[in-house]
Amino acid sequence: MNSLISKMKQIVGARGILLGADVRSRSDFWPPTGGCQAKALLRPATTREVSEILKLCHAEGQTVVTHGGLTGLVGGARACEDDLVLSMERMTDIAAVDVINRTISVEAGVPLQKVQEAAEAADLLFPLDLGARGSATIGGTISTNAGGNSVIRYGMMRNQLLGVEAVLADGTIISSLKGVIKNNTGYDLKQLFIGSEGTLGVVTRAVLRLRPLPRSCNTALVAIDDFERLGRFLRDMDSALGGTLSAYEVLWNDFYRLIVANSDRHGLPLGPDHEFYVLIESTGGHEDADKARFEAALEEALEQELIVDAVVAQSKQQREDLWAIRDDIESLAKKLFPPITYDISLGIPQMDDYVSEVRQQLTEHWPDSHMVAFGHLGDGNIHLVITVGSLETDEVHAVNEIVYTALGRRQGVISAEHGIGLDKREYLKHSRSAEEIALMKTIKQALDPRGILNPNKIFEVVSS
Repeated sequence: MNSLISKMKQIVGARGILLGADVRSRSDFWPPTGGCQAKALLRPATTREVSEILKLCHAEGQTVVTHGGLTGLVGGARACEDDLVLSMERMTDIAAVDVINRTISVEAGVPLQKVQEAAEAADLLFPLDLGARGSATIGGTISTNAGGNSVIRYGMMRNQLLGVEAVLADGTIISSLKGVIKNNTGYDLKQLFIGSEGTLGVVTRAVLRLRPLPRSCNTALVAIDDFERLGRFLRDMDSALGGTLSAYEVLWNDFYRLIVANSDRHGLPLGPDHEFYVLIESTGGHEDADKARFEAALEEALEQELIVDAVVAQSKQQREDLWAIRDDIESLAKKLFPPITYDISLGIPQMDDYVSEVRQQLTEHWPDSHMVAFGHLGDGNIHLVITVGSLETDEVHAVNEIVYTALGRRQGVISAEHGIGLDKREYLKHSRSAEEIALMKTIKQALDPRGILNPNKIFEVVSS
C-alpha cells in the first residue's frame, strides 16, 4: 500500500493527494456530510496524470471511484476503504467559446453553471440546466447523461455533446474532440461514456454544443383539474408555440399544497384546490411577438377549458419566483423527512393511474405515509418523494418494490435522469432484459477486464 501511494505522489505531486483525516472530511454522497472511506483521494491536474494513475491501478488491480460534483442521488460516487478516489476538481479549464461553430471545449471538473456563464458571455446558450448547476460537473453530467429542465426542447446531455476525451481502465487515452455535428466515421465511441457512470472510462474533456441565446422568455403557472387535459394542453401548446416550448413541469396537488399552500415561503400564486399545476415556459427570438403568441395560446386554452386558471410572469423576478416553487427540494425533504426519492419515466397516458396505484398501496401498508409527485411530464419523467417514517433497509426495500413493480408492469424506466449507481442496482431488472444486462457486462469486461472502474455500480462487477 505504501508503495502504491508513493507512486501516486510521484504522479500528482503533494498537492494532488489527500490521505487519512483529509479523506474522511470529504463526502461521497448527497447530501455531503463527510465520511469518505477511501484509502486515498487523488486530484490529477491533467489528462496525462489521469492516464498514469489508471495505468498503475490497472497493473495492480486497484479499484478507482471517480468524483465530480457529488450531486448524484444513487450512490454512484460511494467508495469503500479499499478504493482510491479520483477527483476531477482540479481539471477546470474552459477554452474560449467558438462563436462561429457554437462550441466550447472544457475539462471534466468544470461546474455546469460556469459553462452556462461562459456561453452567455458570448451571447450563446448551453441549454442543459439542473437545480445543482453550481456543483454538478460536466464530467458528472456526461457520465449520468443528465437531463433537467429543458429536455423537452434541447434533449439530454447526450444531445449537447459533440466530442469527448476519456481515459480507459488501462490508461489508454481516447481523444475525439472534433467539434462537428455530423460525424459518421465508424462507431460513435463517445456514446460508450455517456450514461455509463464511470464504469467504462474516465471523461477528462468534452466539446459541447451551444445554441443561440433566446431573446425572449415567457413563463406561466396554470391550473388544470383533469389529467387527460394535461396531455391535450401539452400537445396544443407545443403546436401553438411553434417549437419554442422549453419547459413543461407538472406539480400534483399534494406537491403544491405542501410547498405553497402550507408555507408562506412562496406566496399563493394560484388557489390550492386544483388537481394539477403546470409551470410552462417558452423561449424565442422576438420579445413582443413571442409574448403575444404565448398569451394568445393560453387564452385559447382557457376558452377550450383545458386550463381553469393561470398566472403569467411579468418580470424576471416573477419568473424566478414561479421556478422557486418547482425547485424547492430543500423544503420538500424537510417536510417529508426522512425522504425516499424516485426518478422514473413512463408513458404520459399511464402516469395518473400509476401514481394513484402507488399512493394506494403505500397507504395500505403505511397509513401515515405521504407521497408527492412532480416533474418533467413533458418528456415523460416524473419524480416521487415518499416518506413512511423510516429509512430502515426493510422499509425502503418494501417501498421500492411497490414503486418499481408497478412501473415494470407499465414498461416504465426506474431511472430517467439519475442513473443506477449502487442504490438502484437490484431493480435494474425492472427496466432492462436479461439479454441487455448481459450485453452491458460484456462491454464492461472488454473495456475494464480487471473491474477497477467504479466497481459494482450499475451491476455486480465482472473481473478477470
